[in-house]
Amino acid sequence: MARPGRPKMKRDPLPEILVAFLDMLTAERGAAKNTRDAYERDIRDFNEFLKEDGTQLETATTGDIEDYLEELAERNHAKNKGDKTAVRTIARRISALRQFYGFLLTEGKRSDDPTSSIESPKQTRTLPKVLTEDEVSTLIKVAGEPGGPEAIRLVALLEILYATGLRVSELVGLPMSAIGQDSRFLKVKGKGGRERIAPMSEPARKALKQYCDVRKRFLAPGQKVEENAWLFPSRTSQSGHLTRQRFAQLLKELARNADMPEGKVSPHVLRHAFATHLLKHGADLRSVQKMLGHADIATTQIYTQILEEQKQDTVKENHPLAKEA
Repeated sequence: MARPGRPKMKRDPLPEILVAFLDMLTAERGAAKNTRDAYERDIRDFNEFLKEDGTQLETATTGDIEDYLEELAERNHAKNKGDKTAVRTIARRISALRQFYGFLLTEGKRSDDPTSSIESPKQTRTLPKVLTEDEVSTLIKVAGEPGGPEAIRLVALLEILYATGLRVSELVGLPMSAIGQDSRFLKVKGKGGRERIAPMSEPARKALKQYCDVRKRFLAPGQKVEENAWLFPSRTSQSGHLTRQRFAQLLKELARNADMPEGKVSPHVLRHAFATHLLKHGADLRSVQKMLGHADIATTQIYTQILEEQKQDTVKENHPLAKEA
């Protein structure tokens, strides 16, 4: 990052083949801007490493990649990053390079894949934090206690999030047109432009109706109801709707009011609770995958691991032979 008062350093233009790969991600795979930017950062970093020896991105060898990963590990160590952070960074870079060189192979730009013999570092996947059903009920109850439009909106946000498992960006960015017939479902546009239907529970429908009655209180001064297309408008944000950051702040305040640790409550934790509690009560994995908008069911399977861990903890706490003498 440029120092204050100095002009930003100009970056070299991207190699044409990298631009073609990034364009493919957007056009063919429907990758979001954040995903495209992440791939660009990772592969650009490898390209800068190669340029020090005068090597081209298209002609890099397995040895070049191994040297790069070794330097990357040294960089992380020098920055005092923990082992888990270093492992995740290296694994992500390897994944990006695999995608890139797989693209070159498919396009006939190479006859081999230099990443084929590169192994990703083993990493222990950390299970996500999950709230209990009682804790979710407590949060919703405490959220509504102050009364007034702010409380009504927060209850609606919580009920919808817990009923649908939406990503926080999907929730705050819902247009009014997302509300389906009789509010029985929401039409959600997720990652990669994929659309899905999210069924609404009765408590969520009730909370949404109460919120819509006060929604005009969150419009900018002088703005008419029909001039703002967002379900959760904002008086101050440039986007015109409630921001992810503001919602996260509201949840931290709510956690304090509910006598819970701030770090235990977040939009993503409520999404995890939605999935875990559904599976606990008998929902099938494929249905939960569709409701979460996961492209790969392997991503959804993490929630079955949470349930298994909870069962093991129950046995350890309650089985007489599991207790130490």
